Amino acid sequence: MSTGRTDRAGLAVLLACALVWPAVASPTPAAAPAAAPAAAPSAAPAARPPNVLVVVLDDIGFTDLGAYGSEIRTPVIDALARRGTRFAQFRVAPTCVPTRAMLMTGVDSHRTGLPTLEHLMIPAYRGQPGHEGSLNRSVATLAEHLRPAGYQSFIAGKWHLGRTADSLPVHRGFDRSFILDSSGADNWEHRPYLPHYRRAEWWQDGAPVETLPDDFYSPAFLSDTLADYIKGGDPQRPFFAVLAFQANHIPVQAPRSYVDRYEGVYDAGWEALRRQRHQAAIATGLVPADAPLGPMHPALRSWDSLSPAERALSIESRKVAAGMLEAADHYLGSLLAQLEASGQLANTLVIVLSDNGPEYNEPFQQPGFNQWLWSQGYSRDIARLGERGTYAAIGPEWASASASPLALFKFHAADGGMRVPLIVAGPGVEAGALDQSLTYVTDIVPTVLDAADVEPLPGVLPLAGRSLLPVLSGAAETVRGPDDVIGMEMSGQAALLRGSYKLVRSLRPYGDGVWRLYDIVADPGETRDLSEQQPALKAELMAAYEAYAAREGVIPVPDDFDAGREISQRGLQAALRTYAPWLAGLLAGLVVLGAVGLRLMRRRRPA
Repeated sequence: MSTGRTDRAGLAVLLACALVWPAVASPTPAAAPAAAPAAAPSAAPAARPPNVLVVVLDDIGFTDLGAYGSEIRTPVIDALARRGTRFAQFRVAPTCVPTRAMLMTGVDSHRTGLPTLEHLMIPAYRGQPGHEGSLNRSVATLAEHLRPAGYQSFIAGKWHLGRTADSLPVHRGFDRSFILDSSGADNWEHRPYLPHYRRAEWWQDGAPVETLPDDFYSPAFLSDTLADYIKGGDPQRPFFAVLAFQANHIPVQAPRSYVDRYEGVYDAGWEALRRQRHQAAIATGLVPADAPLGPMHPALRSWDSLSPAERALSIESRKVAAGMLEAADHYLGSLLAQLEASGQLANTLVIVLSDNGPEYNEPFQQPGFNQWLWSQGYSRDIARLGERGTYAAIGPEWASASASPLALFKFHAADGGMRVPLIVAGPGVEAGALDQSLTYVTDIVPTVLDAADVEPLPGVLPLAGRSLLPVLSGAAETVRGPDDVIGMEMSGQAALLRGSYKLVRSLRPYGDGVWRLYDIVADPGETRDLSEQQPALKAELMAAYEAYAAREGVIPVPDDFDAGREISQRGLQAALRTYAPWLAGLLAGLVVLGAVGLRLMRRRRPA
């Protein structure tokens, strides 16, 4: 970061008093390249245990992928879906940290040390069992489970589970790692994306990264880095690898060659896209043909209410987001092409998922944020939006369309925040299948261990999920029985799923804290509350949720808990800590100047 940016940061910090929700290489290509091959590998599966590649997308909505009905070009992931299985009822936590903790450990987030985003951890709760603020030692990562069986493990991308000696990947079973431990970062340069951070926390093999390559673009760099790790590993041993993209976390950024491919696609606005995605979800079999499409939240804007200038900037932001996802898909294809060329892809289980629903935050509306952007040298120039030095976000209305036909979006317990794509392809997986089983992010670890024929490590908490292998192979029709439940809680956002029913409570900013009951299969958009029609069922599921919360150590948030207020206060405190010495020096200088000025004025007074 330049000295000019630092000076401007000091001038802007006092204006940033209402801060925002956290979301939120190869040279830039001159033109969008053709997709790398991801069709069925040519070689027959090997007899040894499978390799495993987990691809984590960030803030991707239920219908954002081509295989899930999107207009966004994701040919590599779509090819994986054709030779594998798509899941229609897969759920995660509504924000990144608890999802990633469960993905890595197979244990409920309240046991891992990371039950919520670090910016929302109530200070009085931090340090209590399961609330340590980083990945604790009562759980093991998938890399740690696999290591005794001879697996080598690599990760490139967002980690966000802690940077202590107990929680960095290098200390949790990974042989090589290049990770980001912030909630997000710029995709072109080494700098933060929120006032909460002084720097983007990139780490390589346990050491902080001081500089990034001049040609850094995160999807390309992370894919290339993971490919190098795999290539440099032992070819005689199976690998477990994680590619954790920032696509599509704010700031959404993409090369112009990708952005321009979506010219005209979003001109009709978000209501039109939401309807289009609803019909696509029906056409692809994700939801029933008679599934209703609920209205957008009443607090959201209508497309017709925007001025021409607002529409132009909104369309361009949506184009950047589409280009960013397509770029990530392309660079995933580059990695898969290397695995194919080396003969490894045929025996690689590939798992693609999103960490939560689409990002709704539009930070530019928050007082002080635009001043912080200026202090960091960010631009919102529409002519080059998405390129180096720019900052874009899609906002809640486009997020609602990305989650269509579901309700709400990231950070809410409504299905738009929890229900996301999951695609699994590889040896033994049924091709072209669409599975409607009720599944959860804790199922990934037992699935991988089952496929690798590896027993979980002793001495740590038992796995909470179920293996998906029986449905992936076609040997079973469902993962859970009609009485099995899945519980979720994250800073008061809460849900209990059983069979086709969902008991749910969403809090602010777009929820109201009321518990509601839905038939989530017939009514995926959560449009018809069944609480009055089925009070006995609601009471039964409420009891099941309370049992889940007691079993997993959920600590209720206070009645007046306001996540927006918490984020703002934490951000302001962090900014003041960062700039306190600068501000103190400025204040001292003003005092001295004032004293000198007063003395001069006294000398000039007539006798």
